[in-house]
Amino acid sequence: MEDGKWEIESTPDVQRVETLTLPVEGMTCASCVLRVEKALKKVDGVQAASVNLATEKVSLSFDPAQVKIEELTSAVEEAGYKLVIPQENIQKKESGGVAHSAPSHQEKAYQELKRDFIFSLSLAVPLVLLSMAGMTEWFKQASPVSIDDLNKFLMMMTTIVVFVPGKRFYISAWRLVKHFSADMNTLVAVGTGVAYVYSVIVVLFPHWLGFKNEMHSVYFDTAATIITLILMGRVFEARAKSKTSDAIKKLLGLQPKTARVIRKGIESDISVSDVMVNDIVLVRPGEKIPVDGIVTKGYTSIDESMITGESIPVEKNIDDKVVGGTINNNGSIEFRAAAIGKDTVIAHIIKLVEEAQGSKAPIQSLADKIASVFVPIVIGIAVVTFLLWYFVGGIGFTPAMINFIAVLIIACPCALGLATPTAIMVGTGRGASSGVLIKNADSLERLHKVQTVVFDKTGTVTMGKPSVTDVKLMDGIDENEFFRLTASVEKKSEHPLAAAIVSFVNGKGIAAVEVQSFVSHPGMGIVGSIGGNAIAVGNRKLMQEFSVETSDGESAATRFESEGKTPMFVAVNGKSAGIIAVADTVQSSSKSAIASLGKIGIETVMLTGDSRQAAHNIAQQVGIRRVIAEVLPGEKASRIKELQQEGKIVAMVGDGINDAPALAQADIGIAMGTGTDVAMETADITLMKSDLNGVVQAMKLSGKTLSTIKQNLFWAFIYNVIGIPLAAFGMLNPIIAAGAMAFSSVSVVSNSLRLRMTKI
Repeated sequence: MEDGKWEIESTPDVQRVETLTLPVEGMTCASCVLRVEKALKKVDGVQAASVNLATEKVSLSFDPAQVKIEELTSAVEEAGYKLVIPQENIQKKESGGVAHSAPSHQEKAYQELKRDFIFSLSLAVPLVLLSMAGMTEWFKQASPVSIDDLNKFLMMMTTIVVFVPGKRFYISAWRLVKHFSADMNTLVAVGTGVAYVYSVIVVLFPHWLGFKNEMHSVYFDTAATIITLILMGRVFEARAKSKTSDAIKKLLGLQPKTARVIRKGIESDISVSDVMVNDIVLVRPGEKIPVDGIVTKGYTSIDESMITGESIPVEKNIDDKVVGGTINNNGSIEFRAAAIGKDTVIAHIIKLVEEAQGSKAPIQSLADKIASVFVPIVIGIAVVTFLLWYFVGGIGFTPAMINFIAVLIIACPCALGLATPTAIMVGTGRGASSGVLIKNADSLERLHKVQTVVFDKTGTVTMGKPSVTDVKLMDGIDENEFFRLTASVEKKSEHPLAAAIVSFVNGKGIAAVEVQSFVSHPGMGIVGSIGGNAIAVGNRKLMQEFSVETSDGESAATRFESEGKTPMFVAVNGKSAGIIAVADTVQSSSKSAIASLGKIGIETVMLTGDSRQAAHNIAQQVGIRRVIAEVLPGEKASRIKELQQEGKIVAMVGDGINDAPALAQADIGIAMGTGTDVAMETADITLMKSDLNGVVQAMKLSGKTLSTIKQNLFWAFIYNVIGIPLAAFGMLNPIIAAGAMAFSSVSVVSNSLRLRMTKI
């Protein structure tokens, strides 16, 4: 869901529950996330609230009968933040959640940050240089400008920095103080504010501090530099965060704005949002497919790489499906619009990726718990540091104050709040670009723990449709004539096995001929007449019906049956001509995927309703050792449960409606994108292409994302574990602390971005 738009989706429940995703302004760290969530959860009618610091959005589930949008806005504002309710470009349901205009609130915030940083830097650099010059002997002895006048000039420049680019820290801190709360802005505001106010008093009212005529150090350069460095860190952080959503931006960019439709024989270009189901859409070479549909005229090849991750163009003929956003390569086609707006494949993908990027992984709970008490503890440590240095250490007010400021600045928990969500965003985006759609962060984390992967057979391990595997010709039979006669009569049949034979013969370039007569014998086969020749194609029963002797082919037929194949006998003029074996063949990727899973210690199991013989034959071909066969559709979920009761964490891979209960029962459900919508909706992960290597890719991605999160959390914690004691013991200058704090956030986001380039 893009900024400037929001959509409400109703769930079919007795109590009407609506979900809403909206931007939140003013958040800077992990403690902000907790504060916004708590504020919203306190509102009656709100069932769930999940804030993502990386996207700066909140996902809400609430009962509209109990709570209004205005109440949600007020709750967030009372917590010190702003809930953005877009007033323009309200998302139409038919738009599918895709926009092409209006920069996001994150982009606006980035531009504002960038302006503030540049302005602050332009003042901070000369301010620091002048401060350094004022400390030299030459300036003290030879400069026409007195130290007092220099300090007043520095005070004027710092005041501009503090109250123009730095005002964001003080405004946010003041909002929170009014509600007895604190966050990163509080730490920055107190740290820089103390340095600034102290220096102003030294310059204008020294007698307040007991100073007489002697000059004392001022810290205008410290206040200005800290603000500049933190703004710099936020600029880099905002820029890096925007790259974590590149996957969404690419998907959004896929959808064309216009479509060429044919209505009442007239071609016209219209907005994609105006396309209606059953419209005939014309697409020329090089153009994008505007919506999902079924080809009605023409032939072409289409680049579907951005949807499936598959680089090889896919050939499309009449009755083939086309997906909106993909690119038509070299032929003109007409297709009937079958899905528009939010019902298209790409809109569904965008929704899944956005939901995944906005979700929280269980591992994030540790960071959330720490963030909830972090800022108050840091302020307490800073105060204790000041008191100990001032009263026990005896170093005086000014050095104690500097140590106090250093503790506040080094401890800002920005990196802590970004450690998990940025990795989740990049990881799920990386998966989407490879055709692996991950529903949520919880699924991504659980997948890493899977020990057993259960595969449905038909349509998952196998192609899901029959094809010719073997041909046995009787002595003296011409091969081309055999195929020509067989395919010609089979072309009249609508049986799936007939379609497999016709497709096989077409692939050999052999043309069918006209059939004079045709009779179907249900359960046995077909009989036809071609040029005076009587052709019969079917099983043994059909051959017996027409007294055809099949003893010459029985050994081959029995062998085919033992391999789980269906033998089709062919007779010409009452004599056996040959046997064609047809079977559901193994997917080309199945064997390599099973082998890859075995290498990483994953047990593989086949679960099917097919016969034991057929199942074991397929399992042997792909390397699966454990087979659970002859399982009724309603029993699949219970068989998954039995595996779980063995103490295993189980993933289920399937594609059909009858797989949906098993997908739901499994710890992780993985659906083939070529399968049914029910399976895809039930599953935690969807593979957009019929390639089981996607299972391996998903597991590798899970491991690498979890590894990145742990690295991020380590660095986020280590900055504070090392930095706070150094600052408390007076070993860390506040300016260095500001630079380190800014670098910690940038390093965490940059580490997450490495996932974009990872090989899966």
